[in-house]
Formats: sequence, structure tokens, C-alpha cells
Amino acid sequence: MKTNVFKTPEEIIPSLANYFVNCANEFINKQGKFSVALSGGNSPKKFYELLASADFKSKIDWKKVDFFFGDERYVPQDDPESNYLMAKTSLFDHLDIEDSQIYKVDTSLDPATAAQDYGRCICQYFDDKPSFDFVLLGLGDDAHTASIFPHTSLVWIDEENVKEVYLEDKQVYRISFTAPLINASKNVVFLTFGASKADAIKAVFEGEKNVDLYPAQLIDPENGELQWFVDEAAVSKLTEKP
Repeated sequence: MKTNVFKTPEEIIPSLANYFVNCANEFINKQGKFSVALSGGNSPKKFYELLASADFKSKIDWKKVDFFFGDERYVPQDDPESNYLMAKTSLFDHLDIEDSQIYKVDTSLDPATAAQDYGRCICQYFDDKPSFDFVLLGLGDDAHTASIFPHTSLVWIDEENVKEVYLEDKQVYRISFTAPLINASKNVVFLTFGASKADAIKAVFEGEKNVDLYPAQLIDPENGELQWFVDEAAVSKLTEKP
């Protein structure tokens, strides 16, 4: 695991963009394509907008990048809450990404069927065991990641790649990658910043092992690389500074 610490959030995004470009070009040169699982939320949006900017859009052969979603809200694809819609407006539309390169969760199906369908879609994409080249994750204030929330059944899934989960407090369903699928990836990156994340990061980094309470502790790639891109505020409560 490598932790990249920056003074401010504004310094994180360009560094992550450069790392993404390097990974993309490495895999495209090696295997002819680059498989990416995106995250939702405000922090990734700034990252996507930078990738789509004039400074970065020409650094990658985007026709060779395939996009998936680490989790999705169970809403229509044109709903403002949709992770797909956010990625479409901030990234895909600006790079002229073909629809054939975007693997969306079919939220017109019921939640369980949507999860099964997306799991099949992922298995069909990969010839062998699914292994994404790059998975982007966020970290919630409660130490959840993707839609693996504390005290939910998703914490304990050890076979399925994708699963639906019902969040009682929000009264909504989500469709999410499971920890085993994430841990099979070649590069897993957490993007998180701000003082509001300090307690969660301390729990994940230094807390007692308790994945039911701190699901992000589940993320430990089997043969891949795990990197954190954080600011000083987010790691301010760590006893041992990275």
C-alpha cells in the first residue's frame, strides 16, 4: 500500500490524473485496452473533468478504454443521482466515448436481477477471472466504500462479484462491486480528502480489524497495487503519518 499525501485537495487531482494516464498507457501498450471501474460523488467529478480537459484528453487513446461502475444508485440512468449520468456529463461526452465502451448497470431491472446481469456482463468482458486494470474508490465518513456499507450483507459476500444492497436508513437500493471483485484488480485507488474523513481513515489504517463496522478494511488487492490519494486534513488523526 502506498499513501500519497498532499497539502490541499487541489493538489491531489492533477497527481491522480497523471497516475491514471501512466496506468492507461502502460496497459494499452501491453494488452491493447484499459479496463476502468469508476466511482460516483463530488470528488471523482473533479477528477473526471480534469481528464476531459485540454491538458489531459490527448494523453490517452480513449478509444481503447472501457468503463464500468464500481457501484450505482438504483435510479434511472437519466436521474440526477445516477453515477453513470455524472460520468457521462463530466467525462464521456467531452471525450466522445462510444456507448459500446461504457458498461452501465441496467437499473430498469429489479435490483437483484440488475446485480446478476451486471455480474454476467463483467464475466463476459473478461476471458478469465475478472480483474480490472484500475478501480477508483471513495471513502465515506462511516468508512464505507463503493456501496459496501457498515452492518450490511454486502460486507460478508465472498463469492459473487456484484450484489444489490438495501440501505435501511436511506430507504434505497444500490448495486455494487463486492470486495472480492475489487481485490482481484490490478490497481485500486482511493480518492478522499477533507477533515470529515479523518476518523474513517484512522479506523481503516490503525483501528482494530472490524470489517462490519469499517468495510473499507476489506480492500486489500490479492496481486495488485493499492494507493491512497489524500490530503493532510484527511490523515491528520493518524498516529503514524504516511
